[in-house]
Amino acid sequence: MKQRELDEELARVDRALQANPARKMEVRIDLAADAGSRATFRVSYTVRGARWAPLYDARLDTGTRERKPALELIRRAEIVQQTGEDWSDVALSVSTVRTAKGGAGPELRPLVVRYAEPASALKGSRIMQDRAALREERPVGNLGSENMAAVAPASQPAQEQEAAIETGGYQALFRVPGRVTVATNEGAKSLRISTATIAPDLLVRAAPALDETAYLEASLKNAEEAPLLAGRVSLYRDGIFVGRGALALTPKDETLRLGFGADEKVKVARVLTRRLEGSAGIISSAKTDEREFKTTVRSGHSRPIRIVVEDQIPTSEIAEIQVEMLPGTTPPNERDVRDRRGVLAWSFDAAPGEAKEIKLGWRLRWPGDKVVAYEPRRP
Repeated sequence: MKQRELDEELARVDRALQANPARKMEVRIDLAADAGSRATFRVSYTVRGARWAPLYDARLDTGTRERKPALELIRRAEIVQQTGEDWSDVALSVSTVRTAKGGAGPELRPLVVRYAEPASALKGSRIMQDRAALREERPVGNLGSENMAAVAPASQPAQEQEAAIETGGYQALFRVPGRVTVATNEGAKSLRISTATIAPDLLVRAAPALDETAYLEASLKNAEEAPLLAGRVSLYRDGIFVGRGALALTPKDETLRLGFGADEKVKVARVLTRRLEGSAGIISSAKTDEREFKTTVRSGHSRPIRIVVEDQIPTSEIAEIQVEMLPGTTPPNERDVRDRRGVLAWSFDAAPGEAKEIKLGWRLRWPGDKVVAYEPRRP
């Protein structure tokens, strides 16, 4: 009977803790001194359950004939803490060090190639396969707080302030101004830590083989000492929210590309003008597939704008399958764009109302006793 009463009491206490978790930690330290003295005593400790993730606002002003484009990039810290202790009136700092990545890089293991076994031979056996997991982790940096007793400052009108930045050889530390309060288990809290105004290069990019929509894009160079960690970005064009995107890790002096939605002032159309399939050769027959496309781009902007059109030709990794570009193709300005084989780019400055025509043709040849398939290249 006594044991049952104890179990019920423990269960009641556990339910109470879950409904109202502890919000304060208590540290007790015994000191001994030969004589009275005055000193400042600080206690530092590491806790689990605290993290921050970078967030960004990208606000693009596309400019006018008299005013050049400008982009305001706002860096924010989204803070979540579930330490069981409220952070009340603390000095807060966040670091770009990514502790979640660990201290050492991964080790590659031998990659062995074998002939595939027949499916029947695999019945009843256990197959173990190692697969490299390709996933984008939301970066997590270091987050530090210093909780010290202090007199609360006089109330002031609320305004969004920015953090002071301290950069070292391998990290940047942002010290949030003033003091903040972050309660445990209250969810995410967003704080602005820096703002930069950048002069971007604007262009319109289209890939009509997939989508005939033209998209406005801004490219800019990260001039800050602190790297831009990968994170979510909210995109605004001339004060209007146009969507969300992902910002890739961008170290200092690296170029960043951000898309700012569909550009309805640029019309893009792509049509198949010719397709011919047949056989060639007398002794050894071969099959051929010829295709020709025409892409038309027209600008409705009131000022000149840079336009980039991307398209592609097939690529082969088998010697018997040959690909050649047809003579009528408009010469591209760039091949294997951003290290993607077979991707071509045509770029030009379009005057107001100007139309541009781009032709692309290719021929595929392969042995007549084989069947080919067009498939996107897998990672």
